[in-house]
Order: sequence, then structure tokens, then C-alpha cells
Amino acid sequence: MALIIASVAIGIGVAGLPGALASGPRMSHSPPSPFAPLAAHWRLLRLLLQGDGIQASRPVVWVIGFFAFLNVYAMQAVLPLVMREFAATPVQAGATVGATVLAVALVSPFMGMLSDALGRKRILCSALFALTVPTALLAFAHSLHTIVLLRFVQGLAVPGIVVVLIAYLSEEFRGGGVARMTSAYVGGTVMGGFSGRFLTGHISDVWGWRAAYLALAALNLLGAVWVLRALPASRHFVANRNIRAALQTLASHLRNRRFVAICAMGFCVLFSLVGSFTYVNLYLAAPPFQLGSAGLANVFAVYLLGVVVTPLAGRFIVRHGFLRSVLCALAVSVVGLLLTLLPALAAVIAGLALGSCGVFICQSATIGHIADTVTEGRSLATGIYYLAYYAGGAAGAWLAGLAFEAWGWRGSVLTIIGFQAVAALIALGSLRTAAGGARPAS
Repeated sequence: MALIIASVAIGIGVAGLPGALASGPRMSHSPPSPFAPLAAHWRLLRLLLQGDGIQASRPVVWVIGFFAFLNVYAMQAVLPLVMREFAATPVQAGATVGATVLAVALVSPFMGMLSDALGRKRILCSALFALTVPTALLAFAHSLHTIVLLRFVQGLAVPGIVVVLIAYLSEEFRGGGVARMTSAYVGGTVMGGFSGRFLTGHISDVWGWRAAYLALAALNLLGAVWVLRALPASRHFVANRNIRAALQTLASHLRNRRFVAICAMGFCVLFSLVGSFTYVNLYLAAPPFQLGSAGLANVFAVYLLGVVVTPLAGRFIVRHGFLRSVLCALAVSVVGLLLTLLPALAAVIAGLALGSCGVFICQSATIGHIADTVTEGRSLATGIYYLAYYAGGAAGAWLAGLAFEAWGWRGSVLTIIGFQAVAALIALGSLRTAAGGARPAS
């Protein structure tokens, strides 16, 4: 947990907090207590981590994003170990990743409506606690089918965090506050996605993958307790149980051709990310690389580029426009994937870095474009987009696996590039007339 607290402090920063503390009453002229500096630092730490009890603090929002994605892709780092233990094929092993993203896809459109009726914090905290149970049970799974089932159950909980938090932030903050909080959330998701793979890989290298999932479950429980205590209740939430209006809005979104095209592009984006980061592990675990689980975990450090690329992507999209930005990002991603075909570890890592950067820019562009083109029912529109987005991830775990079984890593790369070409054709065919640039995801 200390590692998480340190990461929060680095990712969020403490600028401005001393000023908040200084706004209290002046100190008397009595001699200062020797414990005064310690007490001041303790108050500063509590303010940093828990906020003022009225509005959510950036560290709390960061932590929610962190734990939402800590488990989603953690299995990727230990895929070779799972294959070996259960004598599984690449596609069967890939299902342990695909099951989670498929569950996220299926639940996302409905989670917003559920939280509209029951409240934000209740759903969000319940989902965080619920995520702990299947994570712990994974350590005791004795068949691949049980692992896939538990991974699916993990995915059912994730939209209760991701979709609901976005609605919570849009209600509790205004203007630049929403952007700042969403930035903290995105930083948490990137660090969580990396940390899940990194911790699982390194713990598995010493104590095995089952011990790694026990550790993740313990972290999940601590994070859930923290959020329950530190996240303020909604102040501006108004319950909405009008299901008929929600269904009418759903039909309106599905008739919006531009919106449907954006969702199709989102499908291709996560297809690329899941397909590449799942099966590259099997490629790197085999000769000539022969990396162990710790080595594979270190390779995932390229995922941290999202912390840098996502903010810069916004400026790039505004400057060059949506269509040009997407096409450039897809081209960069294709070049990166082709680099991974070279039989040198440095080339593979560089290729993954380029590929992931391209995907992050596409993701920012598509989400931002929804904000520009959808004028009503944005919470539902976000859920529909996530349905398509994570369905693409599930398809990537399956189709890229079939290609890997038939033609090795080269087959996976060509399959992923094919779907990126489809994304480019969708952009050219349906979004060519987009006026101006799309806002970045915020």
C-alpha cells in the first residue's frame, strides 16, 4: 500500500495544499510544540489522501482508477505459466483475458442506468468490494474453466467503477474541475493497468501466480476500504428511474451514424491493444527471447507511455484535426507492430512502445469525438461506446489467438494490422466531414 501512496503523491502532486492548510487560525505566541511539525505533516497527508470531506480529492479519484484496472489485464504477464500448468492452447489461455473484457462490454451500457436509479457512491464502493472476491478465489482455481469464469466475474464489477465514476465526476464538479479530476482518473487507470501486470509478473517469478492473485486481492480490499471512507457522498445526484426515456435515448444514439462509426473504431482500437499485449507474451517467452514472468512484467513498462502520451494527444488532435490525427496514429501503430517482427528484444520493445502510443492517441480521439457529437444522454452514450470498445478487446483475445496458433506472432501482427486498416477505412468513409478537431478525452 505504501507503493500506491507514493505513486499517488508522484502522480497527483501536492501543489496548493499548504495554502489550504494555511487558511486556518493563526497560531498563538506560546512556544511551539516539538510535535507541531509532525502534526502539520499528518494534517497535510490526510488532506492529500482524503480531501476535505465535501468534494472528492484527486488522490481518491486516482486510486479509484488504479483499482478499476489493476486486475483487468494482470493475467497477461503470467499467460505462459497458466498455459504450462493447464496444458492450454494459446486461444484457451487468451480466454482468461478475453473473458474479463467481454464482461465489461456486456455490463457497461446498463451500469449507468442502474446508478441513475440507486446512486453513485453505493454502486461504486459495492463494485470495488465485489472485485476482491473473484480475485482472491483465483488463487484456489484448479481448472482453466474456473479461471475463465472468475475472470468473467471480475469484469462484471469493473463497469460499476468506471462508468459510475465518470457520472459522479460530471455531477460533482464543473468546468476545469471535471478535466482535472478526469486527468487524475486516467493517470490512475494507466498506472493500475501497468501495476497489475508488473506486480503479478514479479510475484509469480518468486512465489507463483496464485500468490500474486492473493496479493492483488489484499490490495483490492485495502483500496475499497480507503474509497469507502474517503469518497464523499454525492451532493448533486438526482435519482432517475425513467426507463422509457433511457430506451428512447438509446434508440436515438443507435441511429446516429457518426456515433456508431466512432464505436466501431473503438472496437478496433482495443482489439489492437489486447491482441498485441496478450500474445506478445507467448512470443517473448519462446526462443530466441525466453523471458520469464518477471522479464515479461518489465516489458509492460512501455504501457506507462500512456501517462505522457494521453495529455499530449489532446494538443495534437486539436492542432491537426480528428481525421488526420487518427490516421497518423494508426500509421504509427502499424510501424510499431512491424518492428516487433524483428528478432531483437530492443526492436520488440520499441515496436510495442510505438504501437501503444498510436492506440492511446486513437482512444483519446474517439472518446473526445463523442463529447463533440453527442448532445444528450452522454452517460448512456459512454456506456454504448464501452460496449463496443471492450467487445473489441474480447475479439482481439480470440482472433489474434487463432492467428497465433496458425502462424505464430507474425499471424497475430497481420490480423491486428488488418483491424487497424478497418479503423482507417471507417474514419475515411464516415468521419471525413468532421469539422475541426475533436477534444481529447477529459
